[in-house]
Amino acid sequence: MTKRAARAARTFTDEYKEQVVQLYLNGKPRVDLILEYDLTPSALTRWINQSRATGTFKAADNLSDEARTSRPAQARQLEMENDILKQATLIIGRK
Repeated sequence: MTKRAARAARTFTDEYKEQVVQLYLNGKPRVDLILEYDLTPSALTRWINQSRATGTFKAADNLSDEARTSRPAQARQLEMENDILKQATLIIGRK
């Protein structure tokens, strides 16, 4: 079995993603799109799902309502935990 070379992270513009999704919606087979544009199957699936759900490819726009409301609470929780760890480090450092 051969090891597959690691692929460098690539970024695509929203216009590029929209063009690929439109090709899919117009009937071009997924396999052809993946091979022709050197995409991963998961990327193409994600783009299609995002386009259908919200019509945008921005991650913040594609969050569920639950995730959108829980983010500020999670941020506050993490800030509190960091403050506690900083205080503990100061206390231990004094001893």
